[in-house]
Amino acid sequence: MNRPDFDTIINRRGTGSYKWDDQPAAPADTLHLWVADMDFRCAEPIINALQRRVEHGIFGYTYVSDDYYDAVTDWFSARHGWNIDRGSIIYTSGVVPAISAIIKAMTHPGDMVITQTPAYNCFFSSIRNNDCLLAANPLIYDNGRYSIDFERLEELAADPRSRVLLLCNPHNPSGRVWTPDELRRIADIAEANDLFVISDEIHCELTYHPFHYTPYATICNERQLRNCAVCISPSKAFNIAGLQIANIVATDPDARRMIDKAININEVCDVNPFGVAATIAAYRESGYWLDALTDYIHENYRLLCDKINESLPKLKIVPLEGTYLAWVDISETGLSDVEMTDMLAERVHLHLNPGSMYGPGGEHFIRINLACPRATLSEAIRRMISVLA
Repeated sequence: MNRPDFDTIINRRGTGSYKWDDQPAAPADTLHLWVADMDFRCAEPIINALQRRVEHGIFGYTYVSDDYYDAVTDWFSARHGWNIDRGSIIYTSGVVPAISAIIKAMTHPGDMVITQTPAYNCFFSSIRNNDCLLAANPLIYDNGRYSIDFERLEELAADPRSRVLLLCNPHNPSGRVWTPDELRRIADIAEANDLFVISDEIHCELTYHPFHYTPYATICNERQLRNCAVCISPSKAFNIAGLQIANIVATDPDARRMIDKAININEVCDVNPFGVAATIAAYRESGYWLDALTDYIHENYRLLCDKINESLPKLKIVPLEGTYLAWVDISETGLSDVEMTDMLAERVHLHLNPGSMYGPGGEHFIRINLACPRATLSEAIRRMISVLA
Protein backbone atom coordinates (compact mmCIF):
# COMPACT_ATOMS: atom_id res chain seq x y z
CA MET A 1 0.00 0.00 0.00
CA ASN A 2 1.35 3.42 -0.93
CA ARG A 3 2.23 5.84 1.84
CA PRO A 4 -0.63 8.35 2.27
CA ASP A 5 0.06 11.72 0.69
CA PHE A 6 -1.41 14.60 2.67
CA ASP A 7 0.90 17.30 1.29
CA THR A 8 -0.34 17.54 -2.28
CA ILE A 9 -2.71 20.45 -2.77
CA ILE A 10 -5.78 19.33 -4.72
CA ASN A 11 -7.96 21.97 -6.37
CA ARG A 12 -11.51 21.38 -5.16
CA ARG A 13 -13.05 24.42 -6.84
CA GLY A 14 -15.65 23.61 -9.45
CA THR A 15 -16.28 20.11 -8.07
CA GLY A 16 -19.53 20.91 -6.29
CA SER A 17 -17.71 21.21 -2.97
CA TYR A 18 -19.83 22.99 -0.37
CA LYS A 19 -16.63 24.06 1.37
CA TRP A 20 -14.98 25.59 -1.70
CA ASP A 21 -17.86 26.42 -4.07
CA ASP A 22 -20.51 27.79 -1.71
CA GLN A 23 -19.31 31.38 -2.14
CA PRO A 24 -18.90 31.89 -5.90
CA ALA A 25 -18.36 35.64 -5.41
CA ALA A 26 -15.35 35.11 -3.13
CA PRO A 27 -11.96 36.00 -4.64
CA ALA A 28 -10.33 33.14 -6.50
CA ASP A 29 -7.44 32.93 -4.03
CA THR A 30 -9.70 32.55 -0.96
CA LEU A 31 -8.64 29.78 1.41
CA HIS A 32 -11.59 27.93 2.92
CA LEU A 33 -10.79 26.48 6.34
CA TRP A 34 -14.33 26.29 7.65
CA VAL A 35 -16.66 23.37 6.79
CA ALA A 36 -15.61 20.17 8.56
CA ASP A 37 -14.44 18.04 5.71
CA MET A 38 -10.85 17.38 4.62
CA ASP A 39 -8.84 18.54 1.63
CA PHE A 40 -7.20 15.10 1.32
CA ARG A 41 -7.86 12.26 -1.10
CA CYS A 42 -9.43 9.23 0.51
CA ALA A 43 -7.48 6.10 1.34
CA GLU A 44 -6.63 3.99 -1.71
CA PRO A 45 -8.77 1.01 -0.60
CA ILE A 46 -11.82 3.28 -0.47
CA ILE A 47 -11.15 4.75 -3.91
CA ASN A 48 -10.55 1.25 -5.32
CA ALA A 49 -13.78 -0.06 -3.81
CA LEU A 50 -15.74 2.82 -5.30
CA GLN A 51 -14.12 2.32 -8.70
CA ARG A 52 -15.12 -1.34 -8.67
CA ARG A 53 -18.66 -0.37 -7.80
CA VAL A 54 -18.78 2.22 -10.61
CA GLU A 55 -17.46 -0.30 -13.13
CA HIS A 56 -20.41 -2.56 -12.40
CA GLY A 57 -22.56 0.17 -13.92
CA ILE A 58 -25.87 -0.52 -12.18
CA PHE A 59 -26.87 1.59 -9.19
CA GLY A 60 -30.23 0.33 -8.04
CA TYR A 61 -31.69 0.23 -4.54
CA THR A 62 -29.13 -0.94 -2.02
CA TYR A 63 -29.27 -4.11 0.06
CA VAL A 64 -27.00 -3.77 3.08
CA SER A 65 -25.24 -7.11 3.42
CA ASP A 66 -23.61 -8.98 6.28
CA ASP A 67 -20.23 -7.67 5.11
CA TYR A 68 -21.29 -4.17 6.08
CA TYR A 69 -22.44 -5.10 9.58
CA ASP A 70 -19.36 -7.26 10.14
CA ALA A 71 -17.05 -4.42 9.07
CA VAL A 72 -18.70 -1.99 11.49
CA THR A 73 -18.81 -4.34 14.47
CA ASP A 74 -15.32 -5.75 13.92
CA TRP A 75 -13.83 -2.24 13.68
CA PHE A 76 -15.36 -0.96 16.90
CA SER A 77 -14.52 -4.16 18.76
CA ALA A 78 -10.88 -4.20 17.69
CA ARG A 79 -10.25 -0.46 17.71
CA HIS A 80 -12.31 0.70 20.68
CA GLY A 81 -13.30 -2.33 22.76
CA TRP A 82 -16.98 -1.80 22.01
CA ASN A 83 -18.81 -5.01 21.16
CA ILE A 84 -21.85 -3.91 19.16
CA ASP A 85 -24.67 -6.36 18.57
CA ARG A 86 -25.42 -6.26 14.87
CA GLY A 87 -29.14 -6.29 15.64
CA SER A 88 -28.85 -2.95 17.46
CA ILE A 89 -27.63 -1.11 14.33
CA ILE A 90 -29.91 1.10 12.25
CA TYR A 91 -28.24 2.49 9.14
CA THR A 92 -29.25 5.86 7.76
CA SER A 93 -27.99 8.66 5.54
CA GLY A 94 -26.08 10.76 8.07
CA VAL A 95 -25.54 11.62 11.72
CA VAL A 96 -27.62 14.82 11.54
CA PRO A 97 -30.68 13.00 10.13
CA ALA A 98 -30.06 10.33 12.78
CA ILE A 99 -30.08 12.88 15.60
CA SER A 100 -33.23 14.52 14.27
CA ALA A 101 -34.98 11.17 13.99
CA ILE A 102 -34.05 10.15 17.53
CA ILE A 103 -35.25 13.48 18.93
CA LYS A 104 -38.52 12.99 17.02
CA ALA A 105 -38.85 9.48 18.47
CA MET A 106 -38.09 10.41 22.07
CA THR A 107 -39.82 13.77 22.55
CA HIS A 108 -43.06 15.62 22.14
CA PRO A 109 -43.38 19.25 20.99
CA GLY A 110 -42.42 21.57 23.83
CA ASP A 111 -40.03 19.13 25.49
CA MET A 112 -36.51 20.30 26.33
CA VAL A 113 -33.30 18.88 24.90
CA ILE A 114 -30.16 19.51 26.95
CA THR A 115 -26.82 20.01 25.26
CA GLN A 116 -23.43 21.38 26.25
CA THR A 117 -22.66 24.65 24.50
CA PRO A 118 -20.90 25.85 22.44
CA ALA A 119 -22.12 22.98 20.28
CA TYR A 120 -22.21 21.81 16.69
CA ASN A 121 -24.63 24.21 15.04
CA CYS A 122 -26.86 21.51 13.50
CA PHE A 123 -27.81 20.43 17.02
CA PHE A 124 -29.84 23.62 17.29
CA SER A 125 -31.74 23.07 14.07
CA SER A 126 -32.44 19.43 14.93
CA ILE A 127 -33.96 20.54 18.24
CA ARG A 128 -35.89 23.43 16.71
CA ASN A 129 -37.22 21.46 13.75
CA ASN A 130 -38.76 18.92 16.12
CA ASP A 131 -40.58 21.72 17.98
CA CYS A 132 -38.45 21.17 21.07
CA LEU A 133 -36.71 23.72 23.28
CA LEU A 134 -32.97 24.08 23.72
CA ALA A 135 -31.78 23.74 27.30
CA ALA A 136 -28.22 25.03 27.02
CA ASN A 137 -25.68 23.92 29.59
CA PRO A 138 -22.66 26.13 28.79
CA LEU A 139 -19.33 24.43 29.31
CA ILE A 140 -17.05 25.91 31.95
CA TYR A 141 -14.09 27.65 30.31
CA ASP A 142 -11.30 28.10 32.81
CA ASN A 143 -7.60 28.70 32.21
CA GLY A 144 -7.92 27.71 28.56
CA ARG A 145 -9.68 24.38 29.15
CA TYR A 146 -13.28 23.25 29.03
CA SER A 147 -15.18 21.14 31.56
CA ILE A 148 -18.81 20.24 32.12
CA ASP A 149 -20.91 22.24 34.57
CA PHE A 150 -22.39 19.22 36.32
CA GLU A 151 -24.29 21.26 38.90
CA ARG A 152 -26.23 23.09 36.21
CA LEU A 153 -26.62 19.86 34.26
CA GLU A 154 -28.31 18.29 37.28
CA GLU A 155 -30.64 21.30 37.56
CA LEU A 156 -31.62 21.12 33.90
CA ALA A 157 -32.03 17.34 34.06
CA ALA A 158 -34.41 17.68 37.01
CA ASP A 159 -36.75 19.94 35.03
CA PRO A 160 -39.78 17.78 34.13
CA ARG A 161 -39.75 19.23 30.61
CA SER A 162 -36.29 17.75 29.92
CA ARG A 163 -36.52 14.52 27.94
CA VAL A 164 -33.24 14.17 26.02
CA LEU A 165 -29.59 14.87 26.70
CA LEU A 166 -27.69 15.44 23.44
CA LEU A 167 -23.99 14.69 23.88
CA CYS A 168 -21.10 15.30 21.49
CA ASN A 169 -18.26 12.82 22.18
CA PRO A 170 -15.58 13.98 21.26
CA HIS A 171 -16.90 17.50 21.49
CA ASN A 172 -17.19 19.86 18.52
CA PRO A 173 -16.10 22.68 18.62
CA SER A 174 -14.13 22.67 21.90
CA GLY A 175 -11.98 19.66 20.99
CA ARG A 176 -12.52 17.94 24.36
CA VAL A 177 -12.41 14.15 24.52
CA TRP A 178 -14.62 13.25 27.45
CA THR A 179 -13.07 10.91 30.00
CA PRO A 180 -14.74 7.73 31.25
CA ASP A 181 -15.41 9.43 34.60
CA GLU A 182 -17.11 12.40 32.91
CA LEU A 183 -19.22 10.09 30.78
CA ARG A 184 -20.23 7.99 33.80
CA ARG A 185 -21.37 11.09 35.64
CA ILE A 186 -23.43 12.16 32.61
CA ALA A 187 -24.97 8.68 32.45
CA ASP A 188 -25.79 8.72 36.17
CA ILE A 189 -27.49 12.12 35.91
CA ALA A 190 -29.47 10.96 32.89
CA GLU A 191 -30.53 7.76 34.65
CA ALA A 192 -31.59 9.59 37.82
CA ASN A 193 -33.82 11.89 35.77
CA ASP A 194 -35.07 9.42 33.16
CA LEU A 195 -33.38 11.23 30.27
CA PHE A 196 -32.71 9.56 26.95
CA VAL A 197 -29.09 10.18 25.87
CA ILE A 198 -28.13 10.73 22.24
CA SER A 199 -24.37 10.55 21.79
CA ASP A 200 -22.97 11.98 18.56
CA GLU A 201 -19.64 10.18 18.14
CA ILE A 202 -18.86 11.13 14.55
CA HIS A 203 -15.39 12.43 15.52
CA CYS A 204 -14.52 9.32 17.52
CA GLU A 205 -11.52 8.24 15.42
CA LEU A 206 -9.85 11.64 15.58
CA THR A 207 -8.07 11.81 18.94
CA TYR A 208 -4.47 12.57 19.82
CA HIS A 209 -2.11 10.99 22.34
CA PRO A 210 -2.53 10.74 25.30
CA PHE A 211 -6.29 11.19 24.86
CA HIS A 212 -8.53 8.26 23.97
CA TYR A 213 -12.11 8.05 22.80
CA THR A 214 -14.45 6.17 25.11
CA PRO A 215 -17.69 4.99 23.48
CA TYR A 216 -20.57 6.21 25.64
CA ALA A 217 -22.21 2.80 25.50
CA THR A 218 -19.19 1.11 27.11
CA ILE A 219 -19.57 3.00 30.40
CA CYS A 220 -23.31 2.37 30.79
CA ASN A 221 -25.04 -0.03 33.12
CA GLU A 222 -27.92 -2.07 31.74
CA ARG A 223 -30.59 0.55 32.36
CA GLN A 224 -28.45 3.38 31.01
CA LEU A 225 -27.71 1.35 27.90
CA ARG A 226 -31.42 0.89 27.23
CA ASN A 227 -31.90 4.65 27.41
CA CYS A 228 -29.32 5.79 24.88
CA ALA A 229 -28.59 5.81 21.18
CA VAL A 230 -25.11 6.32 19.79
CA CYS A 231 -24.55 7.83 16.35
CA ILE A 232 -21.43 6.81 14.43
CA SER A 233 -20.15 7.23 10.90
CA PRO A 234 -16.90 6.83 8.96
CA SER A 235 -17.58 10.16 7.25
CA LYS A 236 -15.31 12.50 9.26
CA ALA A 237 -12.41 10.14 9.84
CA PHE A 238 -12.19 8.87 6.25
CA ASN A 239 -13.40 12.02 4.43
CA ILE A 240 -16.47 10.44 2.86
CA ALA A 241 -19.19 12.77 4.17
CA GLY A 242 -20.62 13.22 0.67
CA LEU A 243 -21.38 9.50 0.46
CA GLN A 244 -24.15 9.95 3.03
CA ILE A 245 -23.99 7.04 5.45
CA ALA A 246 -24.15 6.63 9.23
CA ASN A 247 -25.31 4.21 11.90
CA ILE A 248 -27.43 4.47 15.01
CA VAL A 249 -26.68 1.94 17.76
CA ALA A 250 -29.68 1.45 20.06
CA THR A 251 -29.79 -1.70 22.18
CA ASP A 252 -33.34 -1.43 23.51
CA PRO A 253 -35.87 -2.98 21.09
CA ASP A 254 -38.61 -0.50 21.98
CA ALA A 255 -36.31 2.50 21.51
CA ARG A 256 -35.03 1.03 18.26
CA ARG A 257 -38.56 0.51 16.97
CA MET A 258 -39.50 4.11 17.77
CA ILE A 259 -36.32 5.44 16.15
CA ASP A 260 -36.82 3.30 13.06
CA LYS A 261 -40.37 4.64 12.74
CA ALA A 262 -39.09 8.23 12.98
CA ILE A 263 -36.45 7.55 10.34
CA ASN A 264 -39.12 6.23 8.00
CA ILE A 265 -41.37 9.22 8.72
CA ASN A 266 -38.49 11.45 7.65
CA GLU A 267 -37.81 9.15 4.65
CA VAL A 268 -34.08 8.89 5.39
CA CYS A 269 -34.09 5.11 5.73
CA ASP A 270 -32.27 4.26 2.48
CA VAL A 271 -28.56 4.51 1.79
CA ASN A 272 -26.61 4.47 -1.46
CA PRO A 273 -24.29 1.72 -2.71
CA PHE A 274 -21.23 3.95 -2.61
CA GLY A 275 -21.61 4.68 1.08
CA VAL A 276 -21.85 0.97 1.85
CA ALA A 277 -18.82 0.08 -0.27
CA ALA A 278 -16.75 2.92 1.19
CA THR A 279 -17.65 2.00 4.77
CA ILE A 280 -16.55 -1.60 4.30
CA ALA A 281 -13.27 -0.52 2.70
CA ALA A 282 -12.65 2.09 5.39
CA TYR A 283 -13.16 -0.26 8.31
CA ARG A 284 -11.60 -3.32 6.70
CA GLU A 285 -8.58 -1.89 4.89
CA SER A 286 -7.88 1.75 5.77
CA GLY A 287 -6.73 1.81 9.37
CA TYR A 288 -3.16 2.52 8.25
CA TRP A 289 -4.38 5.67 6.46
CA LEU A 290 -6.25 6.88 9.53
CA ASP A 291 -3.19 6.40 11.73
CA ALA A 292 -1.06 8.46 9.33
CA LEU A 293 -3.81 11.08 9.08
CA THR A 294 -4.06 11.68 12.82
CA ASP A 295 -0.27 12.10 13.03
CA TYR A 296 -0.37 14.62 10.18
CA ILE A 297 -3.24 16.65 11.63
CA HIS A 298 -1.58 16.77 15.03
CA GLU A 299 1.55 18.17 13.38
CA ASN A 300 -0.66 20.80 11.73
CA TYR A 301 -2.01 21.66 15.16
CA ARG A 302 1.52 21.99 16.54
CA LEU A 303 2.43 24.29 13.65
CA LEU A 304 -0.60 26.47 14.35
CA CYS A 305 0.25 26.66 18.05
CA ASP A 306 3.91 27.53 17.42
CA LYS A 307 3.20 30.27 14.88
CA ILE A 308 0.27 31.82 16.74
CA ASN A 309 2.05 31.78 20.11
CA GLU A 310 5.08 33.42 18.50
CA SER A 311 3.38 36.09 16.40
CA LEU A 312 -0.17 36.54 17.74
CA PRO A 313 0.02 36.13 21.53
CA LYS A 314 -3.44 37.63 22.04
CA LEU A 315 -4.92 34.55 20.37
CA LYS A 316 -5.18 31.55 22.67
CA ILE A 317 -5.58 28.12 21.09
CA VAL A 318 -7.66 25.74 23.18
CA PRO A 319 -5.77 22.43 23.67
CA LEU A 320 -6.86 19.99 20.97
CA GLU A 321 -7.68 16.54 22.34
CA GLY A 322 -9.88 15.41 19.46
CA THR A 323 -11.44 16.42 16.11
CA TYR A 324 -9.47 18.31 13.43
CA LEU A 325 -10.98 21.66 14.38
CA ALA A 326 -8.89 24.22 16.25
CA TRP A 327 -10.89 26.40 18.65
CA VAL A 328 -9.22 29.77 19.18
CA ASP A 329 -9.98 32.30 21.93
CA ILE A 330 -9.77 35.82 20.46
CA SER A 331 -11.21 37.72 23.43
CA GLU A 332 -7.97 39.63 24.11
CA THR A 333 -8.03 41.21 20.64
CA GLY A 334 -11.08 43.36 21.38
CA LEU A 335 -12.76 42.06 18.21
CA SER A 336 -15.91 39.99 18.12
CA ASP A 337 -15.77 36.64 16.36
CA VAL A 338 -17.83 37.96 13.45
CA GLU A 339 -15.69 41.10 13.16
CA MET A 340 -12.55 38.99 12.99
CA THR A 341 -13.83 36.45 10.47
CA ASP A 342 -15.30 39.21 8.29
CA MET A 343 -12.01 41.10 8.38
CA LEU A 344 -9.97 38.02 7.48
CA ALA A 345 -12.33 37.23 4.60
CA GLU A 346 -12.28 40.77 3.24
CA ARG A 347 -8.64 41.71 3.71
CA VAL A 348 -6.71 38.46 3.20
CA HIS A 349 -9.34 36.15 1.65
CA LEU A 350 -9.37 33.61 4.48
CA HIS A 351 -12.71 31.97 5.33
CA LEU A 352 -13.05 30.71 8.93
CA ASN A 353 -16.02 30.02 11.22
CA PRO A 354 -17.17 32.59 13.81
CA GLY A 355 -17.68 30.95 17.18
CA SER A 356 -21.08 32.50 17.80
CA MET A 357 -22.64 30.13 15.24
CA TYR A 358 -22.09 27.39 17.84
CA GLY A 359 -24.41 28.96 20.35
CA PRO A 360 -23.99 30.26 23.92
CA GLY A 361 -20.34 30.37 24.91
CA GLY A 362 -19.07 30.52 21.34
CA GLU A 363 -18.75 34.29 21.25
CA HIS A 364 -15.16 35.55 21.02
CA PHE A 365 -13.88 32.33 19.46
CA ILE A 366 -13.10 31.28 15.91
CA ARG A 367 -12.85 27.76 14.48
CA ILE A 368 -10.09 26.69 12.07
CA ASN A 369 -10.19 23.46 10.05
CA LEU A 370 -6.75 21.79 10.27
CA ALA A 371 -7.51 18.99 7.80
CA CYS A 372 -5.62 20.50 4.88
CA PRO A 373 -2.13 20.25 3.37
CA ARG A 374 0.52 21.87 5.54
CA ALA A 375 1.33 24.42 2.85
CA THR A 376 -2.33 25.54 2.85
CA LEU A 377 -2.35 25.91 6.62
CA SER A 378 0.99 27.75 6.57
CA GLU A 379 -0.38 30.25 4.07
CA ALA A 380 -3.55 30.71 6.13
CA ILE A 381 -1.44 31.42 9.22
CA ARG A 382 0.71 33.87 7.25
CA ARG A 383 -2.41 35.74 6.17
CA MET A 384 -3.72 35.89 9.73
CA ILE A 385 -0.42 37.27 10.99
CA SER A 386 -0.29 39.87 8.22
CA VAL A 387 -3.58 41.36 9.46
CA LEU A 388 -3.54 40.75 13.19
CA ALA A 389 0.09 41.18 14.27
